[in-house]
Parts: sequence; C-alpha cells; structure tokens
Amino acid sequence: MYRKCGERGAKIMVVFDKPKALCDVPLHYCPGCTHGIVHRLVAEAIDEFDIEGKTIGIAPVGCSVMAYDYFNCDMIEAAHGRAPAVATGVKRADPSKIVFTYQGDGDLASIGMAETVHAAARNENITIIFINNAIYGMTGGQMAPTSLPGQVTQTSPYGRDVKLCGFPVKVCEMLSELDGAEYIERVAVNNIKNINAAKKAIKRAFQNQIEGKGFSLVEVISSCPTNWGLTPANALKWIDEKMIPYYPLGVYKDRSAKGERIV
Repeated sequence: MYRKCGERGAKIMVVFDKPKALCDVPLHYCPGCTHGIVHRLVAEAIDEFDIEGKTIGIAPVGCSVMAYDYFNCDMIEAAHGRAPAVATGVKRADPSKIVFTYQGDGDLASIGMAETVHAAARNENITIIFINNAIYGMTGGQMAPTSLPGQVTQTSPYGRDVKLCGFPVKVCEMLSELDGAEYIERVAVNNIKNINAAKKAIKRAFQNQIEGKGFSLVEVISSCPTNWGLTPANALKWIDEKMIPYYPLGVYKDRSAKGERIV
C-alpha cells in the first residue's frame, strides 16, 4: 500500500498499519501483555472478511472488560462468565450477525464454565476467543483454573498444590470431547511463527461462523508479565518453557477436516 508524502508527492510504502476494526486509541494493558496482539489479530480477521458492519463482540469481566473501547464494531458488556450465553441470545435473535466473545481464563474457565460447555454442546454458531494466561489478571493475580501445578500466585504463595486445589482445567481437551463443537484449536502469541498460526486459527473460527458451521473456540496462550512477576521478554520465554509443554498447541477438533486431528 502506498501513500503520498510531502508537497512533491513522494511515495512511501506502508508495511504495517492499524486495522480499521481497531479504534485509534491507546490500550490500557500492562507493558508486555499480549492482549494487544490478539486484539489486532481479531481486528485483522474482521477487516479481511469485511464484516465490521455486522459484527457484534461480547466483552465480559476481566482484563478484556474495556474491549468496547478498542473494537469499532458493536460491543455488548456481559456479566462475569456469561458472554457465551449473551452471544447465544444475540446470534439466535439475528442469525445474520457475526458474534464473537473475547474472554480470559478466570472468566471462561471458572464462573463461565457452564455457559461455555453448553454453548459448545449445542454447537451454537458463535466464535469464542479464549485468552489463557494462567492467572486472574485484572483482579490482582489470584490463582485461576488454568494456573499450572506449583505456580506461585497471590492466593497460592507456595505454589499451586494439586492435592488441595486440583489440576488445571484444559479447556481444549475437554471441549473436544463434546459432539456438538465444530472447531477447537490452541495457539500462542509469544513469537512470530506462533502469531501467524494464531491469525490463521482466528480467521478459521470466523469463517466457520460465516459458513454456518457452528461453535468455534480458539484458545490463545498469552503472557501476564505483571502478575507473573517477570519482564516482558522473560514472560514470553516462560510461555515456551512452562505453558506450552502443559498446554500443547494444535487443532483439537475440526469436524470439517477429512479426519479430525486430535493433539
């Protein structure tokens, strides 16, 4: 893409620009947080499908609570954990709309687990973007359903004790066992290769909804440097060293594929 620059009409090539589906405002996220990357990927998908005018996003409670400030499409605020239920109502009321939720692990995998599971079981034609950073981010760093065994948090200062708190919830593995779910994939955004794969997965999730195929969820392994107590660079390394080994990346269910590839 070229733009004229200066009085003489010199041309420069723009190789990186803000998606139209993102508002031109600063993000409130902590330095090094990868929510901003995922926001961009969602906005790029909306732009590339040219669906901004008919897209409705659902933002629940958590770090994503202010997503309505960042996306140019219509947004609805949902109660904590209830985004899939709200999305179901919106989609059923007007099936012509493209409806997505943007949820964290404390929201989706804890108080909102029932809404998530039953929306998947019914194969509701919605798209869920699920951010897994293994901790409650907005409320100060408490242990989440996805916190790793031994992980230190504000409410597990000696590390998560699985004998006391149980094991982490693996959302993709669980939902892939449901007959209703159409497409389940886990990705990460800690390096360029993984970011590119994440974009493909997010686009696929929106494409499935456009084609009326049903419930699609993309789990994104994301960083939380502030509550992990790490620098942004070390937080990305921690994803590689700790998160991905416990939460393997890949497609967990794809009913449209010739053969479902289960990780």
